[in-house]
Amino acid sequence: MKQGLSLRVSQHLALTPQLQQSIRLLQLSTLELSQEVGQMLDDNPFLELNQDEVPREEFGIAQSDTPVREEDLDAERSFTASNDFATETRTSERNEPEEAAQDNSAEPSWEGDGSSDMAPDDNEWGGDAPARQNNLEGDDGASATELARNQESLSALLLRQAVGLRLSEVDRAALHFLIESLNDDGYLEDSLAELAQGLAGDDLEQREELEQRFSVALKLLQSLEPVGVGARDLGECLRLQLRASDGHTAQEQHLRDVALRVCKQSMELIARRDVRRLVQLCAASDSDIRAALTLITRLEPKPGRRFVDVERNIIVPDVIVVRIAGPGQPRFRVQLNADVMPRLRVHDIYANALKQHRGGGNDAANHAALAQRLQEARWFIKNIQQRFDTILRVSNAILERQKSFFVHGELAMRPLVLREIADELGLHESTISRVTTAKYMATPFGTFELKYFFGSGLGTETGGNASSTAVRALIKQFVAAEDLKKPLSDSQMSEMLKEQGIDCARRTVAKYREALKIAPTNLRRAL
Repeated sequence: MKQGLSLRVSQHLALTPQLQQSIRLLQLSTLELSQEVGQMLDDNPFLELNQDEVPREEFGIAQSDTPVREEDLDAERSFTASNDFATETRTSERNEPEEAAQDNSAEPSWEGDGSSDMAPDDNEWGGDAPARQNNLEGDDGASATELARNQESLSALLLRQAVGLRLSEVDRAALHFLIESLNDDGYLEDSLAELAQGLAGDDLEQREELEQRFSVALKLLQSLEPVGVGARDLGECLRLQLRASDGHTAQEQHLRDVALRVCKQSMELIARRDVRRLVQLCAASDSDIRAALTLITRLEPKPGRRFVDVERNIIVPDVIVVRIAGPGQPRFRVQLNADVMPRLRVHDIYANALKQHRGGGNDAANHAALAQRLQEARWFIKNIQQRFDTILRVSNAILERQKSFFVHGELAMRPLVLREIADELGLHESTISRVTTAKYMATPFGTFELKYFFGSGLGTETGGNASSTAVRALIKQFVAAEDLKKPLSDSQMSEMLKEQGIDCARRTVAKYREALKIAPTNLRRAL
């Protein structure tokens, strides 16, 4: 075998730490970004929150590319090097994969992207536009989050009612224990025996005593508001509500008795509305069973539902679409939600102290490490700004493509795919996917995820395409306007769509109906 040396030139994409961080920040949701910012504030001493409400135009991405002044080059020359941000050409030997593996194991370098130096004036890294306090009129209005925090919980309501009961200390403690054992829906999932065993352990005598105490406390709990709380299953919950209802006439009392007998049967029969089987089991007439099922549908299957903490269901939009007043056709503008934009800046006192300090020997290594953390803080701020700039660009492109939606609603939605926005903005399709995931837009018709504005197209008789979102909206309209005695089947809705020029098969209608959580025909039929 003859040995020799050879050179090979290759070109490939290098993901620098800065680019990796930019991609990662882009795909984070608002909550995840807030957590990331908090973590970075704890780890990096050069990063701080900007309390001053500096307008965004005073710093922006443009000023971030301002060349470094000559007098500051010496302070950062010890760690600054030029690297290609997107691609780099390397000359290597045949063992290039081994060298690449060694390079990847090294610590991330925050030395810049090589295209332009960062602005040394850390005061330029100010805050974003002033955040709005809330969306309500007046200075005394409370935001949705504040209202959610002030909402009384189910356990607090029950404990407040328990104060008015004249109970012994033992019975009061047993009642409080059952209240704390309820789930979010107001049900007592564990049996009394299991609760007693969890407290008493293997002591049989104490378990029996606790079980008796819990039986008394359970009756007290089920007498509190909301009616149905403390039930062990759905049937018991419905029966508690029926017993609490007052029958003013003999007919109403008879109907309540029939409904109680129905609720003692399998819930599956009630869900299927199996009238014939319920007539046999309850020994009642067909008309009484149908009237009893109608009464049962008016009950609350989850008594604690309205007390569930709604704060976790609040969606804070990343962008807001506002209507521009003026004559002619309605015009809209997209703006970033200042409430979700973190106002960060480099700590100017620490940064200036680092610039003024010139150390030698061991201090030189410490100085280089601190300078790298300073550059990391600058890059973090810039990547966050680039994240919101990209979201704004994509939102503007969506606004242009879906203008009809913002005027007429979801019935006017057009088919749109990620590739169209990617080609228009010169970005990769995966980037558009990251931007539109877990990012929300507030519109005149509600708050929607950016992915909501993308949908496949269904063929029409004219040769065009209809958005799947618009088709789902039509299905909702059909169901809302149908005769409850003769609800529309999936085949009928498919034919109605074809009459409007939209080619939609029955299976597609069924898929859209299930996605909209609309019950099938037999469950929508009035009793």
